[in-house]
Amino acid sequence: MNDTGSWFFVQHTPQSKQLEVRPPVQCGMWIKTVLRAQVCIGIIVILIIHNYWFLYVPYMTWLYFDWRTPEQGGRRSNWVRSWTVWRYFKDYFPIHLIKTWDLDPSHNYIFGFHPHGVLVAGAFGNFCTSHSDFEQLFPRFTAYLHVLPFWFRCPLFREYLMSSGPVSVSKKSVSHVLSKEGGGNISVIVLGGAEESLDAHPGKFTLFIRQRKGFVKIALTHGASLVPVFSFGENELFKQVSNPEGSWLRTVQEKLQKIMGFALPLFHARGIFQYNFGLMPYRKPIHTVVGRPIPVQQTLHPTTEQIEELHQTYMEELRKLFEAHKRKYGIPEHKTLIFK
Repeated sequence: MNDTGSWFFVQHTPQSKQLEVRPPVQCGMWIKTVLRAQVCIGIIVILIIHNYWFLYVPYMTWLYFDWRTPEQGGRRSNWVRSWTVWRYFKDYFPIHLIKTWDLDPSHNYIFGFHPHGVLVAGAFGNFCTSHSDFEQLFPRFTAYLHVLPFWFRCPLFREYLMSSGPVSVSKKSVSHVLSKEGGGNISVIVLGGAEESLDAHPGKFTLFIRQRKGFVKIALTHGASLVPVFSFGENELFKQVSNPEGSWLRTVQEKLQKIMGFALPLFHARGIFQYNFGLMPYRKPIHTVVGRPIPVQQTLHPTTEQIEELHQTYMEELRKLFEAHKRKYGIPEHKTLIFK
């Protein structure tokens, strides 16, 4: 199945194999989600050029008053989160969520998600759909996946994105979630960010975390426990064009990332009807393991020393989580995390 890819192949396989076509097609909708932002912007531009003011003026007026919603908990839709396409998306890899520790629903938490991967499939599949095991494993909790504010500046697309549950990763947005009274709220932050996606190569575990300390400060400010989360298999979904540090490609990617705010990894994987080349992710299992919570005492004005100490503790717990589970998910003994 890995050396043939054509309609002829699909037509001449048993029906049980032909059923495998559906999950890749549905998974493709997730890939195209990234492209919908450009399409939505194009729609607005066309409406303006052709002077369909009766369509874009009411929307732009409403957008003005709704601009801060991504920083105020978003606007999720249980209907969108329960779309059947997300079940196929989850089962395609498949995506699994593993709990190692019980959490107290009277408290709020920050989940530090690692690694970023190319398109953060594990974070989306586990925390932005109703087809994951999150609600069964963590009842009485609501998870908020924080993403780049850039995506909420795209007209129309922001409505689609918010409907699945993501909110802005701005400080104000994270504070809003962690300030909710009664507990049971989880801020899921992909700590490596755009930079880390450029190192998302199969078999590598390079995490951009040494300079990521803002999440520690906000955890101290709100007294939110920190929970390391490692998604095994996240970096196996795509292959990237070789871009070692110092290469011309990496230099261009880093400059574009600083200008635009998000990275542009050059990746490929498989197609829908063939397995040699395409933009569909490889069908590799993802196991997202939620680690042990690190208790955090609320400190309204944390010192640099307190931030450094908690940051070091977090990195140690993350490394322990990786080492404790890596063999279970097929990672060689000599492989270890690299913190940058």
